[in-house]
Amino acid sequence: MLHPPMDARRRAHRREVKKGAVATAEVLHGPRPFLYAAYASGMIPFSILDLAPIVRGGSARLSFQNSLDLARHAERWGYLRFWLAEHHNIPGVASAATSVVIAHVAGGTSTIRVGAGGIMLPNHSPLLIAEQFGTLESLFPGRIDLALGRAPGSDQITARALRRGPSSGDEFPHDVAELMSYFREPAPDQLVRAVPGAGLDVPIWILGSSLFGAQLAAAMGLPFAFASHFAPALLSQAIEIYRTRFQPSEHLEKPHVMLGVTVVAAESDDEARWLFTSLQQAFVNLRRGRPTQVPPPSHEFERELTAMDRAQLDSVLSHAIVGSADTVRAGLERFISQTGADELILASQLFDHSARLRSYEIVAEITKSEPS
Repeated sequence: MLHPPMDARRRAHRREVKKGAVATAEVLHGPRPFLYAAYASGMIPFSILDLAPIVRGGSARLSFQNSLDLARHAERWGYLRFWLAEHHNIPGVASAATSVVIAHVAGGTSTIRVGAGGIMLPNHSPLLIAEQFGTLESLFPGRIDLALGRAPGSDQITARALRRGPSSGDEFPHDVAELMSYFREPAPDQLVRAVPGAGLDVPIWILGSSLFGAQLAAAMGLPFAFASHFAPALLSQAIEIYRTRFQPSEHLEKPHVMLGVTVVAAESDDEARWLFTSLQQAFVNLRRGRPTQVPPPSHEFERELTAMDRAQLDSVLSHAIVGSADTVRAGLERFISQTGADELILASQLFDHSARLRSYEIVAEITKSEPS
């Protein structure tokens, strides 16, 4: 947990948080009493977004072992959630069969919430996802989250291989509503039911990297997670739209915003910047249309960048926080103060697993310190 600087806006937000602390915690996190105190005191929960990264020379099997190891550490360090994301045809990402990897991680942990951040719903039948996450909730009750996005999580050729039509994304609001209907108690004359799934409480989130997700989450009264770790351009506008247009619902009384942030923490600024070059290389390769496994850090990497490469990295990773504990602390406090985020989900896809563990451990140590 991290305390932001206590400006007037934040103090007002804290007062509002205190009013609905228990209700919000119950809806978003399930019956975990220690969270009520966290919300009541105005602390910000931190979570982890993992892609089960496949590093150069590694394998999917190794990436799954590392993801579970990270989740177990994260549970001990006090992180709230461990989410995995659906991507396809990317050599450095092993979380394509997202619900399967969620089961692997949830089965190897005890208390941390595990979920999808997210499932790209237009790639799937809503009934199928309801059954999958109904199964997960039945196996790991009170610990499963389901965040939904409308992007393909791939390139257009791969999207066609997934049998995704060109207008599939247009049906996203309808698909979300259909999926949610399968989790309700079925009517006596209901012909199609999710078994398992019907009657289970699986929290639904809406993901967004544009304004569409913010509008939908607000209209449906659902929590909203914005992908500011790779699509920061519309961050402020999306938050404003979501908060001003939010309609309270049976699912959520007040708006709740979780923001994605790339964080690389190390013992020094120089070491962190060096570790960060793995992620930078992966982004450049992806933008060039040549996605690769996660490469090792490189001191020569920046010398090989074109002006366009630099501009893209500056844009995509503009909110990345990279450095020592003091640098990361300042960066996190600044980001929370600027956005008023209710929760952060941190991404740190590094080449060396021990360095990735240490990065998240440093953040955990920061969040346990006293407020400034």
